[in-house]
Amino acid sequence: MDNRLIKLEDLHQFDNIEILAKQVVEGSIIGLHKSPFHGFSVEFAEHRIFNPGDPLKNVDWKVFGRTDKLFVKRYEEETNLRAHIVIDVSSSMHFPEKDNDDKKIPFNKLAFSTVSAAALMHIFKKQRDSVGLSVFSNEVEEHTKARSTTVHHRLISATLERYLKRPDRGIKTAAAKCLHEIAENIHKRSMVIIFSDMLENNENVEAIFSALQHLKHNKHEVVLFHVVDQKKEIAFEFENRPYEFIDMETDERVKIESNQIKDFYAKKMKEFKDSIRMRCTQYRIDLVEADINKDFTQVLKPYFNKRTKMNV
Repeated sequence: MDNRLIKLEDLHQFDNIEILAKQVVEGSIIGLHKSPFHGFSVEFAEHRIFNPGDPLKNVDWKVFGRTDKLFVKRYEEETNLRAHIVIDVSSSMHFPEKDNDDKKIPFNKLAFSTVSAAALMHIFKKQRDSVGLSVFSNEVEEHTKARSTTVHHRLISATLERYLKRPDRGIKTAAAKCLHEIAENIHKRSMVIIFSDMLENNENVEAIFSALQHLKHNKHEVVLFHVVDQKKEIAFEFENRPYEFIDMETDERVKIESNQIKDFYAKKMKEFKDSIRMRCTQYRIDLVEADINKDFTQVLKPYFNKRTKMNV
């Protein structure tokens, strides 16, 4: 039996999906995506008046023959996508914990995010796109520049696997601080893809979106995969019996019967999700609701198929 978390046959489902950046991105390899810079090699963009010192090879002589004026052709270079994957590895992302006799939990939130990130990396590699990785909890624990080499992809994969194996309790979140730091350290326009449950102190929601705005201000395209367990974290589907609920980051414990708080909890979580949705719309951040109870392909495939259609 194959016990690998990330299986090659899963990743090959994404072989024929192309990610086309919705906005101008900057890259280093000639590929599928528009660059903000102009070269003289690929696709015609516009004419401009000839200036002394311009290479004569770029003069449009046909236009000169018609107008008796010198114009230079400008071209838009085609470039690859520069992607940066950001993963929240705080303890809340290890929910739900899997008991030894519980065979019904295929993924916790971190495993779901890791497999999804591996699928994205597979797509980027097929397109010769550059990929970088940032990992954060209460601090930025890993940050790599975007590269497209096989060695770099293997390094990222090994990093993700390492975080899946470390202890799952007592690691807090400081998303706002970390996202600001990541925004400062991504120096070229990129598609920034964030996997997080966004579960931090509710008073910090404004601060988190200020950090996401920081990424947008720096001209990045931002995609937020809001990773949740829809059944337990949002709908609060627990049996009507006493439970001890444990905060995985602080170890704070509350003993209560689930039905006593279900309606109140569900209302608050709906307000929380609605707030995230509203802010993402306001700041033009792509929000993808990623329910770990679904196969990760059901989350990724429709989203990137939609992006491809939008860019045809």
